[in-house]
Amino acid sequence: MVDKHIVELKAHMDKTIQVFEHELMKLRTGRANPAMVEDVKVDYYGTHTPLKHLARITAPEPDLIVIQPFDKSQVHAIEKAIQAANLGFNPLVEGDLVRIKIPRLTEERRKELSKIIREKAEEAKMALRNIRRDVKEKLDKEKRDGTLSEDDHDRLIKELDKVTHEYTAKIDQAAQAKEKQLLTV
Repeated sequence: MVDKHIVELKAHMDKTIQVFEHELMKLRTGRANPAMVEDVKVDYYGTHTPLKHLARITAPEPDLIVIQPFDKSQVHAIEKAIQAANLGFNPLVEGDLVRIKIPRLTEERRKELSKIIREKAEEAKMALRNIRRDVKEKLDKEKRDGTLSEDDHDRLIKELDKVTHEYTAKIDQAAQAKEKQLLTV
């Protein structure tokens, strides 16, 4: 029998993992990735709109991002937004496309990004621990109220710890994979 608390725990932890992985995708590792620019806000007729809603973003080569605006008149607005975002890229307008050549990372920048990856991993693990604590508090309250037996409480706490450990391992694996990708020249 799967308890509603464990289902809730897994749902929250899945969301935490998704957010963490999305944050990792945004980090520049020397390889082009559309996620690096998709959230850049572009002034689209007075409204700040994420780039992913205004253009098709592709990475046809490991060091190139190509942005194809749906509205061709927005090419220069997209170029300005990318420059203003201070991502370390120099966008180049070619007709109705914006091309971004991804520069190679310096050793110093690789170490800096490696540190950022570890920090983001620690933040995600902290979020997992907070989720675990919240569910544990609910279980403790139900035990005090008499709606949960001692045996069920102990069983669920063990399950809670097991699930938390599994998700922590997932974060570690994702962080290690990203660091490996970062350090591969």
